[in-house]
Amino acid sequence: MKENEFFITTPIYYVNDKPHIGHAYATLVADVVARAHRACGESAYFLTGTDEHGAKVAQSAEKVGKQPQEFCDEIAELFQSAWAGLCISHNRFIRTTESYHIETVQAFLKELKAKDAIYEGEYEGLYCTGCESFIQEKDLIDGKCPHHNKEPELLKENNWFFRLTAYLPQVERAIQENRIIVAPDHFRNEVLALLKQDLQDFSVTRAGVDWGIPLPWDETQTIYVWVDALINYLSATGWGNNQSQENLPKWPADVHVCGKDILKFHAIYWPALLMAIDLMPPRGVTIHGFFTVDGQKMSKTIGNVISPNDLVSEYGADSARYLLLTQFPFGQDGDIAFSRFKENYNADLANGIGNLVQRVSTLIENFHLQADITPCVDEGFMVSIREHMKGFQITESIAEIMKKARESDLALATSEPWKKDPTIESDRTEVKQILQDASNSIVTIASALEPVMPHVCQEILVRFSSRDITKGDALFPRKA
Repeated sequence: MKENEFFITTPIYYVNDKPHIGHAYATLVADVVARAHRACGESAYFLTGTDEHGAKVAQSAEKVGKQPQEFCDEIAELFQSAWAGLCISHNRFIRTTESYHIETVQAFLKELKAKDAIYEGEYEGLYCTGCESFIQEKDLIDGKCPHHNKEPELLKENNWFFRLTAYLPQVERAIQENRIIVAPDHFRNEVLALLKQDLQDFSVTRAGVDWGIPLPWDETQTIYVWVDALINYLSATGWGNNQSQENLPKWPADVHVCGKDILKFHAIYWPALLMAIDLMPPRGVTIHGFFTVDGQKMSKTIGNVISPNDLVSEYGADSARYLLLTQFPFGQDGDIAFSRFKENYNADLANGIGNLVQRVSTLIENFHLQADITPCVDEGFMVSIREHMKGFQITESIAEIMKKARESDLALATSEPWKKDPTIESDRTEVKQILQDASNSIVTIASALEPVMPHVCQEILVRFSSRDITKGDALFPRKA
């Protein structure tokens, strides 16, 4: 555990299916923010993982003839492999089937009971298996769940309920006073509007769901999967379990990154649960919007569900990261224009940054100026970019970096150093200054862009820190 460590999380991903670019997007955003903090010399702890309990997981396992744990092990490995392929720099990959997490969840529920924050009761309502939650009739569209396009089933069962209504005023005050920062602002407004609605106490347990964490004092009940999932953020800190505190993050989390479909759970329910046992709520909840792929909702039927592994295979890890993060500003709904990835790759990377690096390093080599060029980073530009990345302005930051790359490329095209004669001293002096300026831009671009494209940018920095700068291989081979 380190003092003043920045603690960032992604949602943990449900293992009823394989990883796709929807999972990858949120994880990449959190990764860039964590890397930006580290690049500023700050300590950052980045948590991600998989959500592995619930009826939907048990059903998915049964469909393929496997036991739930075996099924979870296989899917969790796919997520870990995908994140390794994308160079995700998480400190920990948490799984809700691990024993220490189960200890924390059960300890959390015991504490809720001790605080009289939960009570036993009967619930009758519409239940969507796809959402793993009850749904109100007013939220249905033509009688169907808006997220899964299926009619929910009517369930009646005895559960344990959380006294949400008792803690809503505290949650509202915390958001109003920015002790919980919900961002961007339009989502903060949405949460405050939700708090004005008729929110009710909710079930924290289920009856008749075997694949889940047993309620410690009543094993006929299992802990609701989404309650179990939220508590992962706390179990990673060692609260309520016997993990060594060394190298664990310190509660509260600085920011939970999640999609707007689980905004209510992270910005209202989770803070209320924490307040009920006298723990601090998270300092921030930062929300991303929904996106389509080439204008259509991701769907197996349409065939536009894209695996991050396929992107990495086609473009490489750094380019795949760049292409996903430049599609639309964080926090807004947008479209992943997969059909234009090749065009964007060639324009921005092969013909953009890659061509600039190749041009300048070739000219330095041809003019034998290796010993005369000492690239310097524009610290003001780099620090400004990193601060904006820390604030989730990733797309905007990349746009500023690419603008700088285009300006440098234009300066080269205007001055035409390749037309100068290396045997004429005045030409050499002029070319030396042109290439010094271009090299300064290149190392500034690479330093600023490193949280987005860590390996390629490090390669650029190593190449231009050498006293023997050579053109080397193309960083981004053009796609035909």
